[in-house]
Amino acid sequence: MGKSRGDKYRDATDGKAKGKKGEKDLSELKQELSMDEHSISLDELYARLGTNPDTGLTSEQAKTRLDRDGPNALTPPKTTPEWVKFCKNMFGGFSLLLWIGAVLCFIAHSILASVQETPVNDNLYLGIVLAAVVIITGCFSYYQESKSSKIMESFAKMVPQYACVIRGGQKIDAPAEALVVGDIIDVKFGDRVPADIRVIQSSSFKVDNSSLTGESEPQTRTADFTNENPLETKNLAFFSTNAVEGTCHGIVVATGDRTVMGRIANLASGLEMGSTPIAREITHFIHIITGVAVFLGVSFFIIAFILGYYWLEAVIFLIGIIVANVPEGLLATVTVCLTLTAKRMASKNCLVKNLEAVETLGSTSTICSDKTGTLTQNRMTVAHMWFDNKIFEADTSDDQSSATYNKSSGTWEALSRIAMLCNRAEFKTGEDSKPVLKRECNGDASESALLKCVELSIGGVTKYRSDNPKIAEIPFNSTNKYQVSVHTTNDGDERYLSVMKGAPERILDRCSTILIDGQELHMDEAWRESFNNAYLELGGIGERVLGFCDFRLPADQFPRGFKFDVDEGNFPLEGMRFVGLMSMIDPPRAAVPDAVSKCRSAGIKVVMVTGDHPITAKAIAKGVGIISDGNKTVEDIAAERGVPVNQVNPREASACVVHGSDLRDMTPAQIDEILENHAEIVFARTSPQQKLIIVEGFQRMGAIVAVTGDGVNDSPALKKADIGVAMGITGSDVSKQAADMILLDDNFASIVTGVEEGRIIFDNLKKSIAYTLTSNIPEITPFL
Repeated sequence: MGKSRGDKYRDATDGKAKGKKGEKDLSELKQELSMDEHSISLDELYARLGTNPDTGLTSEQAKTRLDRDGPNALTPPKTTPEWVKFCKNMFGGFSLLLWIGAVLCFIAHSILASVQETPVNDNLYLGIVLAAVVIITGCFSYYQESKSSKIMESFAKMVPQYACVIRGGQKIDAPAEALVVGDIIDVKFGDRVPADIRVIQSSSFKVDNSSLTGESEPQTRTADFTNENPLETKNLAFFSTNAVEGTCHGIVVATGDRTVMGRIANLASGLEMGSTPIAREITHFIHIITGVAVFLGVSFFIIAFILGYYWLEAVIFLIGIIVANVPEGLLATVTVCLTLTAKRMASKNCLVKNLEAVETLGSTSTICSDKTGTLTQNRMTVAHMWFDNKIFEADTSDDQSSATYNKSSGTWEALSRIAMLCNRAEFKTGEDSKPVLKRECNGDASESALLKCVELSIGGVTKYRSDNPKIAEIPFNSTNKYQVSVHTTNDGDERYLSVMKGAPERILDRCSTILIDGQELHMDEAWRESFNNAYLELGGIGERVLGFCDFRLPADQFPRGFKFDVDEGNFPLEGMRFVGLMSMIDPPRAAVPDAVSKCRSAGIKVVMVTGDHPITAKAIAKGVGIISDGNKTVEDIAAERGVPVNQVNPREASACVVHGSDLRDMTPAQIDEILENHAEIVFARTSPQQKLIIVEGFQRMGAIVAVTGDGVNDSPALKKADIGVAMGITGSDVSKQAADMILLDDNFASIVTGVEEGRIIFDNLKKSIAYTLTSNIPEITPFL
């Protein structure tokens, strides 16, 4: 008989069937997500999940499913018991060699004590010293690592959640853990999505998917099936992402470990941690030392025997030589070296969770960095504006010292007026004392960027809005792709002012005139052409472009007190006056370009791996120097020659941008070829599983890989990397748990500090080992 889902679930969580099964589960999790709950019709989905869209599940059905599938929560990863950690520090690797030395000393002492009446206690003292060294350094390492993991525990903020669910026709607030597949739920802005849901109907519903896909823009969610890829389609909202706007009515399609987030968490916790370079080196060193000690010991034992020594003396001789070869000072030296560096790094905003990671960072040869929040500021900012038929660079400095545009231009005044009024973002209370760019806002990321831009340039936005009150508004929605509001103005003009912003092509279609140098001109083909050129230029450098237009409503048709009806649309939305464009980007952090060039000069390859769009990713990569000035991608070469991309030999391009959908169809050999043949690489639109595959690809080539990331989607790669570096401020708890090191200031440049410290440590350890080995010679010489 076939198993029910519950049985399969229990099998999967049953700890006994490990080994091969664990490997199979992992390889299953590494596959791209395949599901059809988003592509089949809603009626088919209701039938499959046995639910009623109006009344939901009954309490009995919900209870049966909860017993079958388990609670809607992620299974916590298996933790190592504290005593095991302690024993690993006490008896692992090098400590074991010292313990053997100590035991041999005690044996030698007991042999001598049994034979001689007044034995010399040298061996006893040496044994005690060796044991003391191991115990002290073991306790010290354990204390260091447990202190870091305590910090980890303080990061984990478990918020008890409730969800609004329909059970038996009644709306109830149930704990999120009690949700089951087939439940009908309501989600509103400000909530966390409590499970993977398929949207049945929505109203201006947007979710923040940044922790899952790396997109800094909130994503619109509707009932429409738009893409085969579950991560790209608009009708799915995922467990633990945040709803930032609107409301949604949906059906639960996956809970707990079977959600997209659950798969990633299980993939991350299931990956085996490889040993660090320093651990490998020290193990190799122990093998050599042990080999030399045993060889010398046995050789001298045989020689002593041949020379006619009594066998007991020969055994003492053997033990003495073996113990003399054990470098007892090395363990303490390594631990102290690593600890001091970890302390020094903590003062430079790098928190090291695992002591050996300090040295690993020094031997790193490739850094795979996430884009959003690591290389960039994770804060949309207005970068360019197009008005009066010119592209101007926006000024993002606090004192507006580098503004290149004329602030008294009539067109700029009209453009900034639309940006102030047709905008729902506002500064949070109590933020007035902070610099404008650092102020927190309520509202959409793009609108907040516009708000900050006009506040910097003109100032007093809040007062200006109260002087020009809003009479009516049509909010932005994904069908119209524009937002309109109608205002009374305080500039002496009695007519109402209608202001509109939205997708540039939609705005242009609604305009019949254009404002140039304060003059209103007829919108002809020439102006449309110059608009298109500006739009393509700004869009081509990865910026998000918005168009702005306005219109004075005629006073005879729209007298003061006119009742505007936004549902009926009883005021004109055509024949508007086009004013200009503004474009936004999530700008690179100031210290990143310098950090990237430092990595280059230190022989480290920096690769960008992001879930964002290829154009944006390439623009940021060029901005921070991951793709250097002269280097071209295949697309650049094709555009220069005017030929299709497939006619250019990929080997000619030293840089390349790889799209996630292409990566999905590649074999490991093809991935290796890309990694070997291109010096500068950007991976865009990548899924969590692909990030992991990229890291494994670099490791196959023998690179020591560091991965930086902040989202849940980065956690499998963080765990698999030789060293995972998470972000302390924007990082999700899952990514911090998976990493070996946390950047407390979220700044990529701090990694360079870490690399410098790691390299210093390597030098210091080499000197220590050399010193320890030279000190062994005088210990062995007396035996000769």
